[in-house]
Amino acid sequence: MKRFLILLTAGYFLYPITNYGAETAQARLYCMSLRFQQGTTYGGTLNISSINGSQYNGELYPTFGSDAYGNPWASGLVLVWSSMGDSGSISMNLPPGVDANNDGYDDFFEVSQGVSNGSSSGSYSTSTYFSGTVSATWNRAAGSASGTCALYLYDDTWGSLGTFTCPFTLLEYTGPLTYTPGSNAVSAAVNLAQTGNSAKTLRGPIVFTKSSTDAFNTLTNLPGVWTNASSQTVSFDGENFSRGNPTWPTNYVGYVFFADGDPSTASPDYQLWVLSINDTNDANANGIPDFSDNPASVTPPRAPHLSLALGSTNLLLKISGTVGHTNQIQQIASLSTTNWLTTQSFLQTNDPQVVSLPLPSGSPKFWRVVAQ
Repeated sequence: MKRFLILLTAGYFLYPITNYGAETAQARLYCMSLRFQQGTTYGGTLNISSINGSQYNGELYPTFGSDAYGNPWASGLVLVWSSMGDSGSISMNLPPGVDANNDGYDDFFEVSQGVSNGSSSGSYSTSTYFSGTVSATWNRAAGSASGTCALYLYDDTWGSLGTFTCPFTLLEYTGPLTYTPGSNAVSAAVNLAQTGNSAKTLRGPIVFTKSSTDAFNTLTNLPGVWTNASSQTVSFDGENFSRGNPTWPTNYVGYVFFADGDPSTASPDYQLWVLSINDTNDANANGIPDFSDNPASVTPPRAPHLSLALGSTNLLLKISGTVGHTNQIQQIASLSTTNWLTTQSFLQTNDPQVVSLPLPSGSPKFWRVVAQ
């Protein structure tokens, strides 16, 4: 019994820790352009490129224009068929939008989602030999950034040119966005890796200013510069961000427009991207993520007060703390070490709140509580 009383006393000397400050959200950045590789059919090849010259960058980009097919994606075209070669342009729709996971984003642009036999149409023309219609069939497995687009070309003069099988890739980056909330602005930084090719990264700061009339839901990023894995810089302009999806109230979304999204090519390309920020931090439990909440209202939890009592078969740890915050109970066998082990995590719903701990056996045990 004497030894057990010493254990209880040791527990009292462990003052709790309050943890707050910089916070972390999750970011997903994806390009509105698709990257195509050369398409082939019997006796023919097809390359697309948004830049001039001998280098094909494979970019099929959104034009937000309007033609007979609605709002097409387009690019330059180099077509070789039956020993005839010519250059021109191609435009097409993407498959109709689907949002199976109900997150407000077209599944076509989410690597985690897939597309199976999606169909779309378009047109093509070259300077001399070719012009006609395009029928596209899209396939990409969920979880893979790469898929295939089968482009069937029917020419006004030559009839069927065949189906050109073109591999394509979604350009998507994911990773943490750390931020420090402010009254009028949010200072943040991203550390993103390309899905399917983690060696390609984007890192750097981004600052958001809050709307004076709708600070919780509308922000604008300031122009800035990020760095890729090749130490090349990519600059971006200012765009509006909003928290407007009622089915996903922790999510913010806006465009990122790069001066040149792929510095390795000769001309600016892959410029328009979408940045999604998901912040589940809500320190004051008011339904507004800390990312855009008023930091004056996001009161950090007070350092909890602890007391320990002996139950019939367990220990009873009474914690007086701030309701609505998460607490971590941590344990260690010796105060001369620093390897605290989190044994429980719980939401403080009452003040005070009693948590059961197992009776220690063998070596002494010490406890502390981290309030977040």
